[in-house]
Amino acid sequence: MSTMVRARPVRAIGVLALAIALWLPCLRFVYRSPPEALRTRAGGLSPLARSLLDRQVALWSASGPPQRELARMRASNPEWDLMSRTFLALALANAALREPARRDALVAVIDRVIDDTLARERAQGQRHFLLRYAGASRFVDPSQRSVFVDGELALMIAARRTLRDDSPRLREELAARAQQIKTQMERGPIGSAESYPDECWTFCNTVALAALRASDVLDRTDHRPLTQRWLSNARRTLVDPATGMLVSSYTLDGRARQGPEGSSIYMAAHGLALVDPAWADDQYRRAKAHLQREWLGFGFAREWPAVSDRASADIDSGPTVPWVGANAGASGLALLGAATFNDDRAYAGLVASLDLAAFPVVEGGTRRYAASNAVGDAVLLYSLVEGPLWNELRARGAR
Repeated sequence: MSTMVRARPVRAIGVLALAIALWLPCLRFVYRSPPEALRTRAGGLSPLARSLLDRQVALWSASGPPQRELARMRASNPEWDLMSRTFLALALANAALREPARRDALVAVIDRVIDDTLARERAQGQRHFLLRYAGASRFVDPSQRSVFVDGELALMIAARRTLRDDSPRLREELAARAQQIKTQMERGPIGSAESYPDECWTFCNTVALAALRASDVLDRTDHRPLTQRWLSNARRTLVDPATGMLVSSYTLDGRARQGPEGSSIYMAAHGLALVDPAWADDQYRRAKAHLQREWLGFGFAREWPAVSDRASADIDSGPTVPWVGANAGASGLALLGAATFNDDRAYAGLVASLDLAAFPVVEGGTRRYAASNAVGDAVLLYSLVEGPLWNELRARGAR
């Protein structure tokens, strides 16, 4: 009798283990969508993209910016306030190119985003969008400005002007920002500009390079010598020897502070795709090899490569799942990397993980993710519609 009693729990555990073994592989059929259902190649928006876009447009209604959403992010990281605006403006520009019938309405939203961002910078200075330690010391460059702020604003304005170049004010604003970025980069020993005092970020410098390229296309300027200087110095001094990936942060004279990070490298590759497509593709492939993983059809990205000796957690990294190393910031930006380089399999796996673990909330046909925030939703939206803006700038530049 006692043997039979002991055998029942053992059998129950065995049955449970078998059920789990059969059930887990089936989850992907519930959460994983075919790539064509996520990102349309021929134009238009997928249902997922449309639901995210409609919510963002509603948040940035004529009554003003989404104060509560932005305040919640700023409590964790004021950088996310600016980044959410940049990714949203870029997403709206791509959506407008995909759906010309909505261009007027989406341009109006981009204008609200840009106008509010410029107003806050004028009223409170660039430190409004920077972490507190920006005030702990002085920038090395005499301008005392951050290329993080100038580069993102320049790229937002360039995206808007690509859709409709009807604002002399925005032309002047982009010209001033481009000149400021150029001056700072030219003064830098290796052609880089600071995001924080004696702290350059690859993320920010590649965004600035993309903005300068867009400025060249729109205003017939020529920043190619400066760009080539940055690229040459980056290949020589900013590449991690263990992985071949760009480091994430470094001093103004080119000494690495932090090694490659997922929350930086994917955006760097995206920006480089506009100025050096071959190297951009190389950086994405290296990031995928060292950072991205897939398990049972669910994809994720690590923040740091296993071979890195300069892994250092920061606020941009976001939470990391123990043991497997899945990181929120890296996985979010990996979506943009996969979209930029048409890696459909990786993209579908990353979205599947998002739908499983980030708790999508659908309300009135719009969508948000409970485990995310405004910058995370904007990055996802941008990745879903990315492509037309870079293609348009390339086409105009070739003419």
